[in-house]
Amino acid sequence: MIKVNIDLGERSYPIYITTDYSSLAKSMSLARLNGKLALITDNNVDKAQGEACIEALKSNGLKVYKYVIEAGEKSKNLDTIREIYKFLIDNKFERNSVLIALGGGVVGDITGFVAATFLRGVNFVQIPTSLLAQADSSVGGKVGVDFEGKKNIIGAFYQPKFVYLNVNTLKTLPVREIQAGMAEIVKHGVIRDPEFFDFIDYNVSKIFNFDEDVLQYLAKVNCTIKGSVVEQDEKESGLRAILNFGHTIGHAIESVYEFKYLHGECVSLGMVAALKMACDLEMIEENDVQRVVETLDKIGLPVRLDHIDVDEVYERMFFDKKVKDNKITFVLPKSIGEVIQCVVEDEARIKKAISHLQS
Repeated sequence: MIKVNIDLGERSYPIYITTDYSSLAKSMSLARLNGKLALITDNNVDKAQGEACIEALKSNGLKVYKYVIEAGEKSKNLDTIREIYKFLIDNKFERNSVLIALGGGVVGDITGFVAATFLRGVNFVQIPTSLLAQADSSVGGKVGVDFEGKKNIIGAFYQPKFVYLNVNTLKTLPVREIQAGMAEIVKHGVIRDPEFFDFIDYNVSKIFNFDEDVLQYLAKVNCTIKGSVVEQDEKESGLRAILNFGHTIGHAIESVYEFKYLHGECVSLGMVAALKMACDLEMIEENDVQRVVETLDKIGLPVRLDHIDVDEVYERMFFDKKVKDNKITFVLPKSIGEVIQCVVEDEARIKKAISHLQS
């Protein structure tokens, strides 16, 4: 089992990277979590992983309550949160209770938000089962829900007690979900680590053949990259914003098309648009842009979107929670491995970057 530590003082926690659930009960003991357990998952993950996870938890002698939500972004709202609150109250959950998120980013965000707000904060554990969640959303403590079509507009920063990452859960996913998760992994290479980007590009076939060593290395580097950024800027007041590379335009696309496209697919499109903008600004070489686009394409991620509604995507960007004084900050690459934040006020330039996705 590989261990990566996230150092946040009294909110520090470990990430355990492994290939099964055999060490889950021990991880609970090490974290001194012995209250009531609520496993929150979705109907898809429950069928594939629920029983194995619950049996591993029960081996610790603890009773496990289970709450299952409908899979998909459509569940990520305050109505779902309200129903989970009722479930916890009905089952007399207390301050020492533990909410366990077994699932992808939606389940993790919902469970974390409930944990942050129920009884002013209860214990929270992440067991990410999607590549997107393992690579990104399970690390860093950003939790929340969508509201009236605005993605993640209501939320909090709330760190888990630990993250338990079983890479073999990926075998139960549709190929499209794995491809979507790869977008965040490519993002980490582009923003911080050119050698890691090269590793991803070279090992695409091994990733999709579920090579355990490659998957565990991917998880370790991803968690290390994201963890190092979070350690320096837990609440996104500065450096952590670089993790939004591809998200500014990506989130707008996601909202405009009413979550027809997966989050990672929209991040891929957002990264392409940001790369094209950086190239237009003569910040990055065209060759680097093409390398990233070709890697995304090799993975099977979208790098263009025909008939995109440029005006609507542009307008939707202003609902992003990162907009300040009606100005949009973009994360733009100077090379593979280095990005900067900059405010772009030129409407025509932004729309040009979005329109690049049609070519």
